[in-house]
Amino acid sequence: MNGVDLARRITGTGSAAAADMRERAGTAPCLATVLVGDDPASVTYVRMKRSRCEKAGILSRHVSLPSSVSTAGLVETISALSADPKVHGILLQHPVGKHIDERAAFEAIAPDKDVDGVTMHSFAAMSFGLPGFASCTPGGILRLLDEYGVDLAGKHAVVVGRSAILGKPVGMLLLGRDATVTYCHSRTVGLPSIVREADVLVAAVGRPRFIAGSDIKPGAVVVDAGYNPGNVGDVDFETARHRAGLITPVPGGVGPMTIAVLLAQTVEAAAHQLGLG
Repeated sequence: MNGVDLARRITGTGSAAAADMRERAGTAPCLATVLVGDDPASVTYVRMKRSRCEKAGILSRHVSLPSSVSTAGLVETISALSADPKVHGILLQHPVGKHIDERAAFEAIAPDKDVDGVTMHSFAAMSFGLPGFASCTPGGILRLLDEYGVDLAGKHAVVVGRSAILGKPVGMLLLGRDATVTYCHSRTVGLPSIVREADVLVAAVGRPRFIAGSDIKPGAVVVDAGYNPGNVGDVDFETARHRAGLITPVPGGVGPMTIAVLLAQTVEAAAHQLGLG
């Protein structure tokens, strides 16, 4: 399953909407990125996201904070962005440091600006099928499955991973599509036998080649949401691709979809805040 082409189309649609917004409202959507510290990977991710924004006609405001910032200081910064009418979406790059209460920082993001889908409000909306912003990677996964015509109703979906912004929300989105969802993680006893039962497998555990290709059910749909050093996913791609009916590569699968959904949701947030739809 190629995420690059679909992501390009989603971004193109968002770019056209951003241009229309600039013409109609005299302003463009604005995404604020907040970075704590100077972790090389985080710096690279934020730079890439800002570059994609600019190419799509979305304004980018960057706030860089020292690694020594307190939870209170970070919450104050995010609260100010939430109250700024010129900012339409907020992205807090994580991780933010062990001394910071990350959940408190996320919850300082106004729900209508939570374009990364990280707040409890957004998770509840996803869980209940209500309007709101999906976590970007799970949202991208669902769009990719739709693109390839994967019918989830009645299927056994196994999610390997339980993070608040990937594993847990993607399971709720799959459940909302009438899949039967099993959550697993790195400490699950008998994990290979559970994986073998999956019609749809979402690997999001953050361990390179954690899932062996021999454990994939023949014809299963495999979504590898892992990204590890060396451009390696959580699934052993070379062996899994011979058994899977559909499979995402790493890179070029889920990754491009994450950023595309972030940009699309920023445009959507701006349109709502500006009363354009």
